[in-house]
Amino acid sequence: MTVRHRLARARTWAVIGAVIVIVGIIGAVISANMRFSAYDRFDPDDPGPDGMRALARILSEQGIDVVVTRDVASAEAALREGANTLVLPDSPLLSDGQLTSLAQAADSVVVSDPRARSIRLLFDGRIQGYGTAAAVAPDCDLPVARRAGDVGVGATFTAPDAVGCYPVDDAYGLLWQQHGDATRAAVDGSVVFTNEHLASDGNAALALGLLGGHDRLVWLVPALAAGSGTTGATLGELTPPWVTPAIVLLGVTALAGAIWRGRRFGPLVHERLPVTVRAGETTRGLGRLYARAGARDHAAALLRERARERAATALSVPRSADTTAIADAVAAATGIPPIRSRALLGDEPVPDDRALARLAADLRALEARLALSRPRKESQ
Repeated sequence: MTVRHRLARARTWAVIGAVIVIVGIIGAVISANMRFSAYDRFDPDDPGPDGMRALARILSEQGIDVVVTRDVASAEAALREGANTLVLPDSPLLSDGQLTSLAQAADSVVVSDPRARSIRLLFDGRIQGYGTAAAVAPDCDLPVARRAGDVGVGATFTAPDAVGCYPVDDAYGLLWQQHGDATRAAVDGSVVFTNEHLASDGNAALALGLLGGHDRLVWLVPALAAGSGTTGATLGELTPPWVTPAIVLLGVTALAGAIWRGRRFGPLVHERLPVTVRAGETTRGLGRLYARAGARDHAAALLRERARERAATALSVPRSADTTAIADAVAAATGIPPIRSRALLGDEPVPDDRALARLAADLRALEARLALSRPRKESQ
């Protein structure tokens, strides 16, 4: 193996090693940033960064009865037991009718995970954009917002008949609306209510002001069985968040494996063999094959043709010269009779295998004698 081949092989293994290292780093980063949780989104029992256990416990310590329900029937039953506030997420597991009927059954509704559907159905508005989660002043006359002061803003909304607080551009981070004897509010709970953000700025004060208006708080966290089967939830909404990074990691791993195996079973590489086979040995081997096949004439013709070619090269005779000219040159160089050299290099038939073997031996002796004659000729 040459130095160049060694370098090429080393470079290949270096590339494979680099790909494996990159895949490992990507996997480590994904694993470090993935947050696997046994709880649903914004669950009041979840102690993780995206959960809302801290808010639920603070409300309980304030004397508020926090009732966590995980299906529509339980939520409706809890709402019939006196004045209450409903924490209502815009979950894909809830149909439009369920979302509207739950809001109508509550004395006060706080949409904690507002999306385009809930803003349209409950506020006759729309989602405008998304803030930077930085603290924003209330800039409105709503008492609960003025007491809270600056809070973080996530999604922003607009609604013509609602009070807007925490303005960002032409939209608001909080919508509040009087709906008959009930009130409705919408705020992006991911940057206000969650354990990660509750202690920032005036987030806790706003959360307590919105959710603590009644002695009873019904907190709906829809489970899979809560829907009616006609919600039209997409596959992307029902897929866990770790699936996409896992697919990407598997794809990169498969690509690395394809590169590795592709290089291993790629096209053949020409390499120098450690053994050199002489032309004479090749000729004699072919002659033996012809002899075993009973093709003595072909074997004899091949032996003589190769002998003539080597003799012409050794004696600087043109290869286009006829057999007689080459035989005479061999006779002159070796000192054997011209008749003998013409018989060996000519086209005389070979009657049997013994004669073919004798011809091969005579040609070897002739080439050896020719090789010995060249130094003597050059020294003269």
